[in-house]
Amino acid sequence: MKKVIQFSRFFLPAAVISGIVFVTGISGFIVKGFNLGVDFQAGLIQEVQFAPTAFSLRWQGTSNAILSFDRGSLYIVVSGAGIENRTYAFSFSEYNNLGSLTQAMMRQVEGLDVTMTAGESINPQWLLFSAQGNPYLSETPYVVHYLPPQSTAIDIAEVRSAMADLGQGVSVQNLGLPQDRHFMVRVEDKEEGRVKPDEITTVLEAHFGKGGVAVLRSDYVGSRFSKDLTDQAGILTALTLLLILIYATIRFKPQYAIGAVIAIIHDGIVVIAFVVWSRIEFNTSTIAAILTILGYSINNTIVVFDRIRENLRIYPDSAFVDVVNRSLTGVLSRTIITTLTTMLAVLSLFIFTTGSMKDFALALMVGMLSGVYTTLFIASGFVYLWDNRKQERDKRKQTQSLVKVR
Repeated sequence: MKKVIQFSRFFLPAAVISGIVFVTGISGFIVKGFNLGVDFQAGLIQEVQFAPTAFSLRWQGTSNAILSFDRGSLYIVVSGAGIENRTYAFSFSEYNNLGSLTQAMMRQVEGLDVTMTAGESINPQWLLFSAQGNPYLSETPYVVHYLPPQSTAIDIAEVRSAMADLGQGVSVQNLGLPQDRHFMVRVEDKEEGRVKPDEITTVLEAHFGKGGVAVLRSDYVGSRFSKDLTDQAGILTALTLLLILIYATIRFKPQYAIGAVIAIIHDGIVVIAFVVWSRIEFNTSTIAAILTILGYSINNTIVVFDRIRENLRIYPDSAFVDVVNRSLTGVLSRTIITTLTTMLAVLSLFIFTTGSMKDFALALMVGMLSGVYTTLFIASGFVYLWDNRKQERDKRKQTQSLVKVR
């Protein structure tokens, strides 16, 4: 017969540990607060990449000229009243270097002036373009950047140090690999309109060189939008808890539903405490990690509750504490195997990614370990405590009834 592990002996110590974690998490939140990411504060958000200037374009024609691109080609579309629309396509595969590309552009597109900044031997495949749509060309030079594949990585600490000149309320997030030199910069703007779109570029170019910063995307998040996003995240989490409570109540008994909700609230608090004290950026990825952990934890809890209910039918004469211990022992190997298997995938994310994805994987690992702990000790411990109290009330009622009969 398989040895039954006495999990019930650890229910009280686990409750004490959880109480300490709860107090630590709440106190940390009150004292330190979240390190809010770019999604939850009003301000200017810019996606920048540190890349030298390749060339600049000036349009001196009487019609309109629009620059567009895809991964392997550059297009200039000329249009206007009384003229036939023309599209000039320049495939990078047709030109060996930047010099031949720019010469072909000036030769074919009348009214286009190209000023070279980089060397003519640059590979056109290295060119970068803005993700903000197709810009209209004008007499104001439009700058096109390039990034060689073996560029020296820029540490995020250097970018944060440079952005310190703008004061408090500045956050920097790494995008992609370090050698991509790709960052998301956010400047808080409580007064709405105080921060100008070109301030970030100006500050970064002062530290990293003129013309060496490409703005790939620029967005402004208003205070109303950031507040709505924060409120929606809270509503979404509360709705998740409510639906789990309803589901567990229908499938089991109320005490099981309450135990399940307490367990996943515990997991949420553990992750929040970890995020607060580790100063990981709290953003939409963190919300996604918390919701993922809630789903993972409730799945484990439901498996344990199913086994308890099944063993209550098989061993109707056994004490409830014995049924609980037998059930937890029965699902222990399944819990360990599924957790380790899932952990391998999450560990791969943590090792091979950077930025918010790495933080997402780290929060998932902490939450998954917490989920195993709460399934074995918190959810089951609450159901055990509830049953004990119920039995004590029943004994008191029986005793009172006997006294009245006598």
